[in-house]
Order: sequence, then structure tokens, then C-alpha cells
Amino acid sequence: MLAVPQHLSFCAPDSAGALRQGVPRAGSLFNKADPDRMSWWSRVFGGKSPREIKPQRLDYLNEALMLERQGDYDAALTSYRLALRDKPEDHRVLQNMAIAFSKTGRHDEAVRCYRKALDLEPKLSGAHYGLAFLLLKKGDAEGAIQHLEAFLRQPPSGAESERWVRHAQQTLDDLRNGTEPRAARELTEP
Repeated sequence: MLAVPQHLSFCAPDSAGALRQGVPRAGSLFNKADPDRMSWWSRVFGGKSPREIKPQRLDYLNEALMLERQGDYDAALTSYRLALRDKPEDHRVLQNMAIAFSKTGRHDEAVRCYRKALDLEPKLSGAHYGLAFLLLKKGDAEGAIQHLEAFLRQPPSGAESERWVRHAQQTLDDLRNGTEPRAARELTEP
């Protein structure tokens, strides 16, 4: 008889109850030396490892942000849509979609995304800022004023935020004075 290493052998009772080597018995479908490693026999018949590896979900939001940094806005929008499918109430995804739509000139879609993000998170300063400038571009000065005021009530914090606050304040002052906003000529996203 061929010598089989003990950790790879299978034992099963025969009709007389004696253990016979070489025939797998129930519960012995795993390698005895490494219980996490399935035997060939188990894999053939679709057995599962005790610690089965769970598939990782893709992080569509980070993928979209990376694609945006590379300038591939259409691919980024596809990834944002997939992220939104996984989490339909994620205001971050909606805000980032609005920015990507703005950068591709699809302002109506951007406005819809900003509004949806603000429905979910009314104090989202970046959405107020972006929406204000899109509304201004469409000729809706009153709507732009409302969103600039909302942005300035709770501006973002951080080193770079001062630039956006100055831009919003200058545009708001110009709108209130009835002059064409100097700062609104350039449509930028925070």
C-alpha cells in the first residue's frame, strides 16, 4: 500500500465499522494539518473553506475621484453613478457628481445633483457655493444670493477655504450693489 502522509489521509468506516484509509468520510474534507486549506476532494464537490474569503466591494467614490484627477470626467461620472447605486443617500457622491457635471458643461445635471445633495444635507457649504455660481450663470441672481448667504453662514474651514470665502463675499457684495459680479466671471469649484 502506498504511504500517505497522516495530515493528508482520509478515513472512513467500511461496512464492518473498521476505518479504511483513502476514502473520504463526512467532515474530513479539509486538510488536517491546515484546516483553512480545502482538500482537492472538497474543491471538486464545491465545499467551502471554514474562513471563506468574502469578495471586496469596489470603492466607486475613490475610483471616481481618481478618474477626475486624471481628467476623465465621463468615466468618473460612471463611477459616481455606481457609488450612488450602492448608497443613494450619500450627499458626498452627489456633490462630487455635480462638480464633474459642471466641469463637462452639463450645468442642468449639476444643478439637480447640488439640489439633491442639499435636500439630504442642508448645511453642505460646497453645494451652496457651487449651486450659487451655476444659478448666477443661468441668470438667477436671487437664487445665487440665497446660496451665497447660506455658504457664508457656515463656510468651510481650512487653509484653502479663505480663498473661497473671499470669492463668495465679493460676488455677494457685487450682486447686492446691482453690479455685475467680478468674481463670478470665473466659475470654480471648491
